Amino acid sequence: MTDSKTPANGATDYRATLNLPDTPFPMRGDLPKREPGWVKQWDDDGLYRQLRESRAGAPLFILHDGPPYANGQIHMGHAVNKVLKDMIVKARQLAGFDAQYVPGWDCHGLPIENAIEKKHGRNLGRDEMQAKSRAYATEQIALQKADFQRLGVLGDWGRPYRTMDFANEAGEIRAFKRVIERGFVYRGLKPVYWCFDCGSSLAEFEIEYADKKSQTLDVAFECAEPAKLAAAFGLETLAKPAYAVIWTTTAWTIPANQALNLNPELDYALVDTERGLLILAASLVEACLQRYGIAGTVLTTTLGKQLGGLNFRHPLAAVHPGYDRLSPVYLADYATADDGTGLVHSSPAYGLDDFNSCVSHGMKIDDILNPVQGNGSYAPDFPLFGGLNIWKAVPTIIDTLRDAGRLLATQTITHSYPHCWRHKTPVIYRAAAQWFVRMDEGEGVFTKDKAPQTLRQMALAAIEQTGFYPQNGQARLRDMIANRPDWCISRQRSWGVPVPFFLHKDSGELHPRTMEILDQAADIVEQGGIEAWSRVTAEQILGADDAPHYTKSSDILEVWFDSGSTFMHVLRGTHANNHGSLGHHDSGPEADLYLEGHDQHRGWFHSSLLLSCAIHGQAPYRGLLTHGFTVDSQGRKMSKSLNNGIEPQVINQKLGAEIIRLWVAASDYSGDIAGDDKILARVVDGYRRIRNTLRFLLANVSDFDVAADSVGPDELLEVDRFALARASELQDEILAHFQVYEFHPVVAKLQVYCSEDLGAFYLDVLKDRLYTTAPKSLARRSAQTALWHITQAMLRWMAPFLSFTAEEAWAVFAPGRGSIFKQTYWPLATPDAALLAKWAAIRQVREAVNKAIEDLRSAGGVGASLQANVTVTAPPETHALLASLGDDLKFVFITSAVTLQAGADGSALAVDVTAATAPKCERCWHYRDDVGSDPAHPTICGRCVSNLHGEGEVRHIA
Repeated sequence: MTDSKTPANGATDYRATLNLPDTPFPMRGDLPKREPGWVKQWDDDGLYRQLRESRAGAPLFILHDGPPYANGQIHMGHAVNKVLKDMIVKARQLAGFDAQYVPGWDCHGLPIENAIEKKHGRNLGRDEMQAKSRAYATEQIALQKADFQRLGVLGDWGRPYRTMDFANEAGEIRAFKRVIERGFVYRGLKPVYWCFDCGSSLAEFEIEYADKKSQTLDVAFECAEPAKLAAAFGLETLAKPAYAVIWTTTAWTIPANQALNLNPELDYALVDTERGLLILAASLVEACLQRYGIAGTVLTTTLGKQLGGLNFRHPLAAVHPGYDRLSPVYLADYATADDGTGLVHSSPAYGLDDFNSCVSHGMKIDDILNPVQGNGSYAPDFPLFGGLNIWKAVPTIIDTLRDAGRLLATQTITHSYPHCWRHKTPVIYRAAAQWFVRMDEGEGVFTKDKAPQTLRQMALAAIEQTGFYPQNGQARLRDMIANRPDWCISRQRSWGVPVPFFLHKDSGELHPRTMEILDQAADIVEQGGIEAWSRVTAEQILGADDAPHYTKSSDILEVWFDSGSTFMHVLRGTHANNHGSLGHHDSGPEADLYLEGHDQHRGWFHSSLLLSCAIHGQAPYRGLLTHGFTVDSQGRKMSKSLNNGIEPQVINQKLGAEIIRLWVAASDYSGDIAGDDKILARVVDGYRRIRNTLRFLLANVSDFDVAADSVGPDELLEVDRFALARASELQDEILAHFQVYEFHPVVAKLQVYCSEDLGAFYLDVLKDRLYTTAPKSLARRSAQTALWHITQAMLRWMAPFLSFTAEEAWAVFAPGRGSIFKQTYWPLATPDAALLAKWAAIRQVREAVNKAIEDLRSAGGVGASLQANVTVTAPPETHALLASLGDDLKFVFITSAVTLQAGADGSALAVDVTAATAPKCERCWHYRDDVGSDPAHPTICGRCVSNLHGEGEVRHIA
């Protein structure tokens, strides 16, 4: 019977004598099929809870989740956001922190109401709308949760936070009460952004700008006091009727005009024309007359301040008695000569500057005309235009002005105009009685302990104490806070946390027990949700005596108040200080990090900052990280209309979530993140490189028992010590990147490390020693010791982003040790700078040798590098460096023989390559003169004989 190492012909099978690598870790990841199994295992095992237990008592790291909206399937932007959060949390977990991540959802607000209205119509009662909205949000959360888990995101999925949870709804009311106590809340009638599609007011950060076509109008207002006007211009009388001419892009506001604004320091001209005497800014006369197609002569000029208080007639005064009113001139700096006529018409219900100007000049709130209803139509009884939609009414208004002889010109222009960011439709300013959070000095309702500074002052100071990633986010947020108006926090909808106020029917004043009622409302909502408050009657809260005199507010808090207050009702409320859930630091309620797309400078970051400063006087976060949007390779934002998106669900099934994770990690998220099929194909190539390197490492330590086989630091071969020093150097760089939430440099360096440091050098050099030396020899165990430590470190480096692969490899490498995420970064010795420098120089020489061998190979002179004999002539310093490697130099160059010669001082390195003439060893493939020196083994070399049957060769360096 033949030995297993002896073929039937009697010759020895030397391949079977090699220590060939072996591992159950497959070359193919087969990610789409295998990843769902790991997701299920993590869930079944309660891995997140295990991780919390493994870090009990460790320093906290809290990344507070900016809640995605519970509406619709997740897209690639969601995937980028969640993967980035997951990588950061895992990197901190591996750094030894109790790195907690509780996912959340934003559940109230208009998008869900709109979805319900599309399905069930717009006439649902409040109770039905709330019930259907809650059910809908619950369904959407379940779908999104499954998709987020499929991406390998670890978190407390069994106990996420939802803004619609009863306790969070109640917590939000309590946060609202605290903002009131600090003196920031007041009720005011002032113009706010209003969306007709939403049927509600909008906050500043719900506005985006887009191009809109509008009709410009030049409209003449006849002077009602010609004698006073003549005197203001220094004339005795006026020979013709005189008109103040305004220019506007909002024709629909003309019917509600109540004043005119002129700049007190601007020169105005009285121009004699065939259309009468026209008052225009002196610098704009020529342009205006050209626009009107008429000639004119300037009679005289005067400063705007001489015209203050003069009365003009509404341009439709002669058309309908409902417009027979005066428009007084109010002086205002915002009237400029930049364009138009230098005169601004004022409809105080529909412009913030107009409103402030009219009120400051003594106009009573009750006298402000506000005919535009919440649905975008004029009130039914409004003269001439009642019941018309304001946009559709524009041609009628223009025709009516023309027929009245008051229209001097009209043109179509395209200009930037505010739009609702949900509906993409134009919005207007519209005066409405709303609740506001005050930015600057002023009185609030029911102030108990007034904040020492204004909200703007506190927020700007807090920004200076916050870390920004990238840094330019600081200036962006600072500018937004510095210039923002008061925050309108009330909305006229159903699905949201109530503003639990009762207003006196006559005076409009809040009930004197309002602060008690807020506590009562919070308790009711905590037991039964916002629906329970909706069912409460005034009689139940106020009693029979007061109830008839008060109206229960039907307003809700806008949705940015929901998510903006989560630092209080989540971090310090529903998920505070419970082991395994969100806690907070001893120094305060701040999270370590808030992380969202850069549009959230005007959204969640913004509202969270304002509310935390209002309540606590400080930001709710220590750091703010922003990422860009997902775009295609041409830089276009991914959208359904362009059909240029890549959907995470499709990529999961096609390539695996691991590829999405690696793509996110490899992208510089500080700008937009480009992705398409070609980009992902390159990511797949990078993944294979890392996986193949990992497989080599695992295969070559499969028979290594660290307890029995490990080689001490002083006994390690020099190249192994260098490899560990290089790994330690790289680890220092990687951990420094992780510290500031950077991943794309880590991926780039890891890929170079796998291909260059390991694949093209260290592992290439090691193969001979690993495969040909005796299995338990010092030479082989030294190499395995280094590889074992490198594997320990590398698995941890990649775990934050290649989580599935790291977990799969960890199960092979350290069976029975649980999840890799219970581990911490592997301790490596401080990098030996001298050793690193020495081997960097040796590798440079090796590159020159490789090039010379490749040149001869291309010419057909040799095949593999082992077939080459190399002569290196080196200047003294390099010669000494190479000579220190002794006979092991040939193993570093992977050649069969090396001759080292000393060159003169200042000479260049020279490499000469010839083909080996010695016979080839059947076992190690080296070309050596001692092949067959042992008659018992005629086909192998002397060192293979020693490694198989003798004491084994001695290696010193490589």
